[in-house]
Amino acid sequence: MYPAKAEHIITDLLTNRLSPELTYHNLHHTKSVVNAANELARLEGITNSNDLFILLTAAWFHDCGYVNTYEKHEEESCRIAMELLPDAGYNQEQIHIVCSLIMKTHVPQMPETILEKILCDADLDYLGKDDFVKEGANLYSEWKSRGRVQDESEFNRIQIGFLEKHRYWTSTAQRLREPVKSDHLRRLKEVCEL
Repeated sequence: MYPAKAEHIITDLLTNRLSPELTYHNLHHTKSVVNAANELARLEGITNSNDLFILLTAAWFHDCGYVNTYEKHEEESCRIAMELLPDAGYNQEQIHIVCSLIMKTHVPQMPETILEKILCDADLDYLGKDDFVKEGANLYSEWKSRGRVQDESEFNRIQIGFLEKHRYWTSTAQRLREPVKSDHLRRLKEVCEL
């Protein structure tokens, strides 16, 4: 069971309403999170179709709040989910779980359930992948346009601090992503020492 209605809603919303300044938190990122969540769920042994349906719905909706606000976007994502999901056939219990999953992606992440852990790991999957530099450049561009950083040096220092504090929650992400993330951290530290 795949949440096709959630995909349609969010694809339309992000395509038509998201600021072009958001070069990281955009439809590409959302699709990446959905794909990572689906793969992590498979590797973590999630076999309940309803659990997977709710997880992937949360992945589609997790950053949609950026269409209206940059700060506290998780709360806004939940507001949008509560507004739009009933018309897509979701009941109140499903929407409540979707929103609780979304709220767990707030940094610093503190997931408790396996679905929360999967979504949190999927949201920051790129930290341990080969496209880390490309995605980091997209995030830098977004932050620079919003005045959150002055230059690449400041951004790199923030990235180092974030990577040092970050942890993956699922055994799958720990096994597959942690070694690559450690390499990215080492390289960033080398760059900052130049």
